[in-house]
Amino acid sequence: MKENTLSHKHKILAFTLTLLTFVMGTSEFVIVGLLTEVSTDLGITIATAGSLVSGFAIAYAIGTPILTGFVSRFAKYPLMLLFIAIFILGNIVSALASSYGILMTSRVVTAVVSGVLTALSMSLANDCMPKEKRSSIIALLFAGFTIANVMGVPLGTMVGQWSNWHMTFWLTALLGGIAFVISLFVLPRNSKGTKGSLSDQLSLFKQPKIILAFFIPVFTIAGTYTIYTFITPILENKLGIDTKYISIVLLIYGFFSIFSNLLAGKIAQHNGLSKLRYTFIFQAIILFTLYFTMSSTWLGLMSIMLMAVMLYAVNATVQLYFMDLAERYSPSAKDFASSLTPVAVNVGIALGAAIGGVVVATGSLDKLSWAGGILALIASVLTYISYQLDQKDKQ
Repeated sequence: MKENTLSHKHKILAFTLTLLTFVMGTSEFVIVGLLTEVSTDLGITIATAGSLVSGFAIAYAIGTPILTGFVSRFAKYPLMLLFIAIFILGNIVSALASSYGILMTSRVVTAVVSGVLTALSMSLANDCMPKEKRSSIIALLFAGFTIANVMGVPLGTMVGQWSNWHMTFWLTALLGGIAFVISLFVLPRNSKGTKGSLSDQLSLFKQPKIILAFFIPVFTIAGTYTIYTFITPILENKLGIDTKYISIVLLIYGFFSIFSNLLAGKIAQHNGLSKLRYTFIFQAIILFTLYFTMSSTWLGLMSIMLMAVMLYAVNATVQLYFMDLAERYSPSAKDFASSLTPVAVNVGIALGAAIGGVVVATGSLDKLSWAGGILALIASVLTYISYQLDQKDKQ
């Protein structure tokens, strides 16, 4: 068998890890479709219910790298099973929650556990898959989150509205249970941890290239989310789409974003960093054109769907770049390095939403496209600098 081909065992492992990211993505994002039900049942405002979303993202961004750095010394097989079990327990507590405090606590725990599981899954894929297939498999793992947005979230929302929001978390706990049983038999038992203290893991940030690379996904994701955060008013007020069709447009957007993961895998093959800088220029052009296409329903929709195709183009390349840098400068920090891309994506979402809010408050919906395009160009510049530094080190 050729080294760069996937065996049956590799394919089953790839499916299992993707199932994990799908389950975690569903658990993370499904609350967005249930805010009204949660706020009514718990007697809190919509704004307070909305903090369950931001609280999850903040806990994910802060807790993931710290806990990943601490636990990476342990063997992955029992560690991942333990965290999947905690994930299931967190969703059960969410399902039983009768107060905002309990629900927020369970969501914070679930967020950190999900972040660590994502990092360990990425690291496992990097270690176990044939070298030539790493990029496509890691892109597939990221696709699990995208598919969760397209399929898991609507399903969970439908269950919550048909029954109650508690039932949705029972569903995510059940999905977690299925992932646990499969993982029990599929995850490799010989994957050891990496020796090194938490300070050894954090020392990776002493490398300027790591810090520089961290902000690449931050700015490209922020570029998209500056616009996507306000996609509903854009569709209604600018493109003239009836409210009853918004969910259909968002569903189609989700399907287009799946192609973004396929594109990410292609870009990551054979020196992806050199191609990524041009990808962000193309992204910026798409975001800029929305300013001009907003006057036409169909042209505007075309710009938005192209925006979806570019959304996750960064993921696989930067993920591999982080792990390669860790291998080069601090091998004991590989698991920690694998946590940085998902964390950067969450920071980018928060940054894009914040910048978009400022633009809308001080200008208009039209100006969002300019802000998004500028952020994408910043990502391109950062990628160019990273590429030049990387080439210099290899000489």
